[in-house]
Amino acid sequence: MKPRSLLVSLFTAALLGVFSLTGCSTVTSTAPEGLTGAWKGGVQFTTGAFAATKDLEFMYVFNVGGTMTESSNYDSSPPVPPAYGVWKATDALHYEAKYAFFWTNPPKAFEDLAKGGGWGPGGHGVLTQKITLAADRKTFESTLKLELYDQQGKLTEPASDATAKATRISF
Repeated sequence: MKPRSLLVSLFTAALLGVFSLTGCSTVTSTAPEGLTGAWKGGVQFTTGAFAATKDLEFMYVFNVGGTMTESSNYDSSPPVPPAYGVWKATDALHYEAKYAFFWTNPPKAFEDLAKGGGWGPGGHGVLTQKITLAADRKTFESTLKLELYDQQGKLTEPASDATAKATRISF
């Protein structure tokens, strides 16, 4: 074998070895890292329009990089999409989140639905949340503030306050 062919063969074998070691390795961890992950919990408003609702639940996903999604068991009543937002750590066990959603107005009459109408835009809501993560990182408690705005961006009522507790969704 020529020296050049031997060198190319050795180099190719070395590259394949490196790729097989690095390309197939995975890192898995069962230890939760901060707030990142999926959560399910209850929310109780103490003021405002939702204070009478006693069975409100939120599901959250806090993504690496600081974005998040929230959905509730009342998203279909009236129909509204999930909320989208951002979150940040303020220290190892404390976080802040801010997320927004659209809310809808009901049709004026049932006949409007039959004519192809539906739930029209009503405005948007903004939730701000201060979260305290438990030391085991499996639960959190928080306080929330909800502001509701109409289509013109005007606050529709005073801000509502709530408390929440959530548990990490895991295997």
